[in-house]
Amino acid sequence: MSTQSHAYSSAACTRLQWADTFTRELPGDTEVKESPFVNSKVDESKFRAPREVRGALWSWALPEQQPNPQLISVSQEGASLVGLDAADFWKEPQAAAAAWSGSAAIEGSRPWAHNYGGHQFGVWAGQLGDGRAASLGEVLRNGQRWEIQLKGAGRTPYARFADGYAVRRSSIREYLAAEHLNALGVPTSRSLSLVFTDRTILRETPEKGAVVARMAPSWVRFGSFELPASRHDHDLTRKLADYVISRHFPGLSYAELLSRVVESTAHMVAHWQALGFCHGVMNTDNMSILGLTIDYGPFAFLDAYDAGFICNHSDPAGRYAFSEQPRVALWNLMRLAGPLARVMDGQPDPAPETVSTITAILNEFGSQFRNEYTRIMRLKFGLASARDDDLEVIIQPYLDLLQEAKTDYTFAMRTLSRVPGSVDAAVDSLAERSLACNAEAWKDKLRTYFTSVYIPRLGPSDAATQMNKVNPNFVLRNWVAQDIIDRAENGDAEWVDKALKLFTVHAFDDHAPSGMEGAEKYAGPVPEWGEGLQCSCSS
Repeated sequence: MSTQSHAYSSAACTRLQWADTFTRELPGDTEVKESPFVNSKVDESKFRAPREVRGALWSWALPEQQPNPQLISVSQEGASLVGLDAADFWKEPQAAAAAWSGSAAIEGSRPWAHNYGGHQFGVWAGQLGDGRAASLGEVLRNGQRWEIQLKGAGRTPYARFADGYAVRRSSIREYLAAEHLNALGVPTSRSLSLVFTDRTILRETPEKGAVVARMAPSWVRFGSFELPASRHDHDLTRKLADYVISRHFPGLSYAELLSRVVESTAHMVAHWQALGFCHGVMNTDNMSILGLTIDYGPFAFLDAYDAGFICNHSDPAGRYAFSEQPRVALWNLMRLAGPLARVMDGQPDPAPETVSTITAILNEFGSQFRNEYTRIMRLKFGLASARDDDLEVIIQPYLDLLQEAKTDYTFAMRTLSRVPGSVDAAVDSLAERSLACNAEAWKDKLRTYFTSVYIPRLGPSDAATQMNKVNPNFVLRNWVAQDIIDRAENGDAEWVDKALKLFTVHAFDDHAPSGMEGAEKYAGPVPEWGEGLQCSCSS
């Protein structure tokens, strides 16, 4: 029997305008035909027992009761997207924690879990699905659709052998990262709230649990198309494509849908490369159909610039290394193109004309990525005008110098704004933030680059101000995230909320805000223990 018999109906949540088109318009799992919030007599095990689900794109889900849920942080920007106010959460923090951890039903919500497959590290993995994420529903606000999920709220039919929970360290990372990347201008899912629980979860060692409420206009992935196509269920693939077009790309053809996804994915990865962001696990089930950064796992921001940096220690071959991200994105798009090609033709084997069309669309990825990456980097470098050779003459030579000396990437980009004031001071500071430079020889090369190549192409006198608006001072490096996690686990959970403010409102500031004494170090040299810190997929 379902244990969630009461609904959380605060004034804030009654303002949510639910519009669950995904479950109304697309085929669902026939094993359980009614939501547990509609029919509470269905045995709970039906919503948690792992099983193969065919002919369906989703299954009803039932978030679990959580022991002692505690509200830790609420994103005001995230809340406003769905018509809520963070202050309302804090008026009834216990009730809010119960609702946004899944312990209490939110009035009007009908949770479900997505069914999808995916290629993981280049190998087809079959059915995967949302094993620990339950979508509460879709909320409409100002013409925008937001699908709200609870991640870590318990098992769904797609949990396979996992427990359906999430630990605090990974939840803190995802909660902060999504809002941080949004503040930095990167297409991304969004965060709403973070709740800690007293559930003990076994990973490498026992850890405490947490639940993140996260949002995106859609959580449909490349793997959402791959799974039915792999089962030769082309009718289901077509229904999903029709739904995505009608709700997110109205009026487009199937070919135009693929073209739009190729472009948005190219732009997303261009932002990653310009920012020095490494996703870490670019499986096709982690690729958004909307070109959003989703599923923050073992991500990292570069410390020392290293094009070959691998942030995921579960990736020893470096498939998802920093420099490989554009190539992998295109490989993933090719996996998506197969199902869409069959939908375009209505045949298992696409016609030569369709293959030609698909190939032409995929071939646009390279130029779309290059053009967007160059556009972003021109802003970061403060160039006076756009020239065809900017990438080869200005941008890449600087990155080569950073690679040679293993210079702190974020610091190096931020330092560009100070070059016109004093080349020597900029060179000296960059040498101090480098791990492997032959000091004098490297400094001479860098000085020559600045005076002979870079400065002549700089923009007007206010370029430095504009550059500091696109080159952040504070980024959520792995060692910084670990420091926040350690403080939270040692009793200073309020630091998470303060960190949210730092990495969103103050990411481009020269100094940390008052009340965050000690956070200045987050923009300082990387501690020896934190350099190149890797994470795993365990979360």
